[in-house]
This record gives sequence, C-alpha cells and structure tokens, in this order.
Amino acid sequence: MKPSLKFGAVLAFCAAAMLLPRSTLAQPVPSAIRTLAAEAARSPAVPSGPYEEGAWLDRFYAARKYAPAWNPSTAAAALWVLRQAPLQGLDPLDYGLEALERQLRAGAAGSARFDAALTAAMLRYLADLRVGRVRSEYHTRLPDARLKDYDPVERLRTGLAAGKLQAAVQAAEPPLRQYGQVKAALAQYRDLSRHPYPALARPPANIRPGSVYPDAKALFERLVLLGDLPANAPPPDDGIYSEELKEGVQRFQARHGRQDDGVLGRATIAALNVTPAQRVRQLALTLERLRWLPDFGPGPLIVVDLPAYRLWALQNGDGAEPPLEMRVVIGTALKTETPLFVGQMRYLEFNPYWNVPRSILEKEILPKLARNPAYLAQNAMETVPPGASVADLKAGRARVRQRPGPKNALGAVKFVLPNPMDIYLHSTPARELFALSRRDLSHGCIRVEHPAALAQFVLGRQSTWSADRIQEALQPGPTRHVDLARPVPVVMFYATASVDSNGNVRFAADMYGHDAKLVKALASRRRSIAASSGRPTA
Repeated sequence: MKPSLKFGAVLAFCAAAMLLPRSTLAQPVPSAIRTLAAEAARSPAVPSGPYEEGAWLDRFYAARKYAPAWNPSTAAAALWVLRQAPLQGLDPLDYGLEALERQLRAGAAGSARFDAALTAAMLRYLADLRVGRVRSEYHTRLPDARLKDYDPVERLRTGLAAGKLQAAVQAAEPPLRQYGQVKAALAQYRDLSRHPYPALARPPANIRPGSVYPDAKALFERLVLLGDLPANAPPPDDGIYSEELKEGVQRFQARHGRQDDGVLGRATIAALNVTPAQRVRQLALTLERLRWLPDFGPGPLIVVDLPAYRLWALQNGDGAEPPLEMRVVIGTALKTETPLFVGQMRYLEFNPYWNVPRSILEKEILPKLARNPAYLAQNAMETVPPGASVADLKAGRARVRQRPGPKNALGAVKFVLPNPMDIYLHSTPARELFALSRRDLSHGCIRVEHPAALAQFVLGRQSTWSADRIQEALQPGPTRHVDLARPVPVVMFYATASVDSNGNVRFAADMYGHDAKLVKALASRRRSIAASSGRPTA
C-alpha cells in the first residue's frame, strides 16, 4: 500500500518560505492563493491511496474569491484541533503542525502561504479521519466514495463559518461504537505509558501459587496498573506468587489471548513486559482500520476480528443493545489465511452438505483415498455424480461432498455470504477447538462457537423463526435453505487491539503479519510527507 500524496505544492505548504516561487511571494494575497491552488491541482499523485486532494484547495478558495480563510483566532483554533490528532491515533507532524505553529507565532496569519498551508492541513486531517491514510482491502477504487457524503471541503467551509471546527472533526469519526471504545482505550494506554514500566524477571520455570517469584511485588503493581487487579487488592507476601496474583494473571491472560490458567510462565511474562507505548501503537492501528470500513448504516452487523478469534454481532447505531460475542476458529496463518473483505450474508442452510473445495480434494482427500479406498464411505462422503472414480476426481469430471450428519465438517448450519473466495461461517462438530487459545485451524472459513445464537440474531427479525424453531432446524434432518429477509453485512476484520462487550481492552498477536505491513505503509507515507515539506526524515 502506497500513500496517495500530492507531491509539490500541496505537501510543500508547510515548508520554509524560500521553497515557494518568488513570484508567488510578491503577488497580492488572493492572487497568490489562486496560484498555490492551481499548482496543487497540477501536481501529480500516486493513484494508490484513499483519496485525491489536488482540487480541494481550489474548490475551497474559489467560493470565497481566493480571500484568506484564517485570522489569528481561527488559526489558533485550527491548530488546537490538529494538536488533538493523537487522540485519534494520528500524528500531528503529518499535518505540518510544528511549522504552522512557528509561522503563526511569527505573525504569518493572513499570508497566502500560511493560509493555504493551514487549509491543506485541515482538509487532509479531516480526510484521514474519515477514510484513513492508506488504501485498504475494503476500498480499491480512487477516490473513496465516502468522501462524497463527507466532503472535507464543505465540512471545513461550514465548520469554519460557524466557528465549529471540532464539529467537523466529530462528524468525520467513524460512527461504529467500537471506534469510540478503542479511542477511549487509546487515551487510557497513553496515560499508562507515562508510568515507569520496568521489565519483570523471567522465571526459569513455570510459577504457580505458593511458589517463590522474586518480582511478586512488581507483578502486583503491574496488574493493578493495568486494571487486572483492583487497587485495594491485598499485596502479596515478599517474593511469593499468591492466589490473588494468580487471579490477576488469569484476567491478564484472558485479555491477551492466552490460556487463562494463572500459570506464570515465560510467555505470560513476555506479554506483561510489552510496554503501554507498544499497546498504544496497536490501538492506533485499530483506529486506522476502523476508518477503512464502509458506512453500514443502522441495522444488524457481524464483525469477525481474526487475530482476536472473536465474532461480534450487533445492531449498528443502537448502543442500548449489547452485542452478541463468541469465539471463532479462523484460517491457518501462512497456509490458508482468512481474507479481509466485507460480505453480505444472504441465506442459511440447516443440515448442509459440505462441498469439498478443489484445493482440499487435491491436497488432502485424494492422498487419503490413495492410502485408504474406503475413506469416503468412512467419512460420510460421496462423489457427484455418484459412482465417480478416482480418475474422474483427479481430472475434474467429478467432485466430493460430505452428507449432513454428525460427521459433517460444517456442523448443523452454514451461514452463506456469497463471495469469490468461497468463505462462509458455519458450526462445527469439533467443539473442543474453542477451548484453545490459538485457533487459526481452518482452511479459511469461520467456525462459530454459538451457531444457534447467531442464527437467532440473523433470523430474529423474521417472525416465523422463533428460538424453538431454530433449535428444531438444527436437529438432524433434511437440508433446509432459508433466505434472510434482508442481507446482513459481515466484516472480516483485523485488529490486534480491541474492546470486548464487557469493556475490557483485549490484545492479540499479529498472526498474519498485517500490523507489520501497515506500520511500513504508514512510515512510507510519513517519509513522503516529510520529504515533500522539506523536513528531515526520521
């Protein structure tokens, strides 16, 4: 992912005055602003970012006949807004804040260069907040269509005229409830990052209650700081890993995607030693990804957070109803990763057949058939058409499916969201897998922990489908196709930091490496901004 940046005029607005043409500096202010806006419109852009900003300056200033937009008071208000960028997980330096503050202190308000620079910075900030800074898996076209409904130019113009710049910022924030929750968690962990955070000692062996652990007091303080133990919890005896510490460790382990057995081992200590500053980065990346999501509007919404191995089903826009939350099994890292996309769940199949994908047939079923000719019969599988040979299967003239029943890999219900990757949600007879802390075990589809509850969620607005009728449909019987009255959006999402339905901040490992890729993409964007504005690159 490469950032879409306006090289030249737009990104050079925050540079020193000597970077601007002498002819521009000598022009009357409106004429100079018109020149700067024209230069911005002509600047080439890399077409792989989420928006195209070249025409924004001209659109903004044309309506005011290229008169300056900012006076010292409104400019100070705008810079205050940019200083709040870290609350959104954004970097004020991306908007030239330091240079703008220096210019304002030097009395630059009213000059063409300062005025255009501040306008460009505010427009980019609003756009970044609305759709993100880099192109996502969910939006492959330029520009992002959401900037038609939220036009940064119009929002800035009206916000400035009404003296309500902060309202323009609030309107740009994604309306998802999770965004506000993660933003609050980001503020919490920024505060935690100001506290001393020395590394805890790694024990030579697993520590259990009653065992000696030299850093027991420091561990207690760490768990209180992170909220996994209450502030009034009794401190442990010197050097002893107590039952109270175990309870706090269990809560910590559960929040960090680990087996919550309370055993203090090297992996748990390693997680405890991840600093709040590192967690801040994870939370900021989640905010960026939430900005990528389409506008779903009110109604049912299902989100699968892959690294957290969790599914949330909620009524978007309704904060009163708590979301349905459950554990999931997802695609195996490196081999069969679950792709990120937004689908539309359109129907359910109770007691479904499992139509074995060609890739699984070739890599798994055919080798097993070579070793055991009775494999299909032993696993309730059959060929289509019936009686097809192994040669037919190899040649693609026939396929394999598994009949409904207790051995069926999809369990009792399949939730279908048609897509070219053939990814869907389904139940599973392998219930023991949900007890594992690492659950990337599927070929890419999503196995859900509570299929009956999810079926009730998606069918709940159809009066003919009561909870009792759903339970009846889940019992062994013929395959039943049930169309949804309205499609339900389903998001395959990726966040290594999130907030669960109980308000707990949860963290997960970067199992597919997407965090690392996003960090690189954002760093590349930052270097481009710095280079274009004449700032040194870190």
